[in-house]
Amino acid sequence: MVNFTILAGGSSSAIVSYLFNSDASTLSVLGQNPSGANPTWIALHPTNKSILYATNENPDGALQSFVVLSNGSLTPAIDTIFTGEDVDHRNGPAFAIPLSTGEVAAMNFGSGNGVFVPTGEDPTAFVTGSPVITFPTTRSPTSHPHMALEVGSEVFIPDLGEDTIWRLVQDGTPGQYKIQGQIDQAPGSGPRHIVVRGDQLYTIHEDDSTLTQQTIPSDPATHAAPATANFSIIPPGVPQGATLFAAEILLAEASTQPGSNFSQPFLYASNRNTNTAVLDPRGDAIAIYAVEPELTFVKHVFTGLNQIRGMELSGGSENEFLVAAGVGGAAGTIVLKRTQGGADLEIVATNKEIPTRSSFVWLESQQ
Repeated sequence: MVNFTILAGGSSSAIVSYLFNSDASTLSVLGQNPSGANPTWIALHPTNKSILYATNENPDGALQSFVVLSNGSLTPAIDTIFTGEDVDHRNGPAFAIPLSTGEVAAMNFGSGNGVFVPTGEDPTAFVTGSPVITFPTTRSPTSHPHMALEVGSEVFIPDLGEDTIWRLVQDGTPGQYKIQGQIDQAPGSGPRHIVVRGDQLYTIHEDDSTLTQQTIPSDPATHAAPATANFSIIPPGVPQGATLFAAEILLAEASTQPGSNFSQPFLYASNRNTNTAVLDPRGDAIAIYAVEPELTFVKHVFTGLNQIRGMELSGGSENEFLVAAGVGGAAGTIVLKRTQGGADLEIVATNKEIPTRSSFVWLESQQ
C-alpha cells in the first residue's frame, strides 16, 4: 500500500490535507488547516519539504509560511508578510514560489507588480523591506504577472496583461531585482504559465487558449522569439457559447528508472470553461502533448471538473499521478493516473467533500 498526502489551497480560509491511497484508489480528507483568507497558491520549500508557503489572494494580499507535520497537517502560520508596502501594491497575489536564493517570489496579479521576499536563516521567517517591482504597461492598461519561474540565474515572469515574459535578475542585495529583457508573445494571447526544458520555452496562453513553443534567446535584449509550434488546446465538441481559457501547464520528463513505462516526456495543459450558464457535460479537458521528437498533440481527456485552475504531478522520477480540481461547481478534487506511458490519463479517485480547490503540492509517499 502506498499513501500520498496532498495539500490543496483554494478560496477559503483553510489549506486542505488529503490522503490518496494508490492501491485502493481512494482520496479522503485528513483535515482542514486554518490559514489566512484565500490561500489560492501553495508551494513547498525546494529543499526542506516540511516548509510550505501560501499566498493570500486578496486586495490586501499577503504571503504566509507553515510547517508541515508528520501526519500531513499544518502548524498555524509561522510568519505572514504583505506582498507590497501598501494595499495598492499588493492586490491579488495569485502565485508564489521559493527560489534557490532563499527568497520567495510572489506575483500580485491585481496590481501589476511582484515582490521577492528574502527569508532568514530560518526559512519560515520573512525579512521585511523588499521593494515591489512594477512591470511596465505598454500594451494594456494593467500588467498582470501570473507566475515566476527560476531559469538559471534569471527569473521569468509571464505577464498576461502585457503579452510578454519578463526576464529578471538580482540587482544587489536580496529582494532587489531588475528587468533585463523580455520574450514577447502574440498580442492578445495572454501568457499565463510556463515551463522550460533546456532552451525551449513552453507557454500556456489564457486568452486565446493556445500552447506555444519558442527557443529562448541567448541575449536578453532580444525580445522576438518566433514560435516553432502553436496549438489550440480547446477540445472538440464544446457547447456553443462556452467560454474557454487555458490555465495550467505541467511537464512530466521521461523517467530515469530502468524499465519504466514512462520513457517519453509529455506536457499536460488544462482548459477552463468560465461560462457557468453553458457547461459541457463532460467537464473541462486536459490536453496531452508529446514533447519529442517534436511537440505533437496526443489527445484530450475530460475530467468532469469545472474551471480547472490547479493541477500537479505527483513528483519523483515516475510522476505516475496527477491531481486536479476546478474553482467552479462542486466536482471536488480528482486524482488521475498516467497510462499508456503518459499518453493518456485515467481518473482513479474522487473526493467531493471540499467543492473547489485551486493549487496542490504532493508530500513524500509512505509505504
